[in-house]
Amino acid sequence: MKEIYFAGGCFWGTEHYFKQIKGVVKTEVGFANGTTDNPTYKEVYTDTTGYAETVHVTYNPEMIDLAFLVRMFFKAIDPTSLNQQGHDVGTRYRTGIYYVDEADLSIIESIYAEEQKQYAETFVVEKLPLENFYTAEEYHQDYLDKNPTGYCHLPQALFEYARKMSE
Repeated sequence: MKEIYFAGGCFWGTEHYFKQIKGVVKTEVGFANGTTDNPTYKEVYTDTTGYAETVHVTYNPEMIDLAFLVRMFFKAIDPTSLNQQGHDVGTRYRTGIYYVDEADLSIIESIYAEEQKQYAETFVVEKLPLENFYTAEEYHQDYLDKNPTGYCHLPQALFEYARKMSE
């Protein structure tokens, strides 16, 4: 199994989106690349900890590759919006791709450049090594499965798109 971390705004919808993709074997929401130890959601919400709401994605590279996942990530975000996705505003909602395998950076950069060509505005998506990750409280895990009518900045049609694209 391989892993990658995506910060795509509110982690509830980003997690649910990636769970639809065949080959994704596990998701976990949490906080990445901040400055404090063991942050709580309440602390991260203040935008003083430096953390981004992030989804840890574990995937089977025999079923799906990183390039596909990164392309799918770009379908779910506005890569030109700084510290905001949908109605969610704050540094905790910034976008980013955080890798643990240095070899993944060239794939990430290649897809990033390919996607950037489709926009006049410069991307603000971080491409960084994962510095740290702390799992969010249990009630955040699989939130949209537990609360199907819960808030999500991503449109419902995007979840169906993810299911279809991975078939």
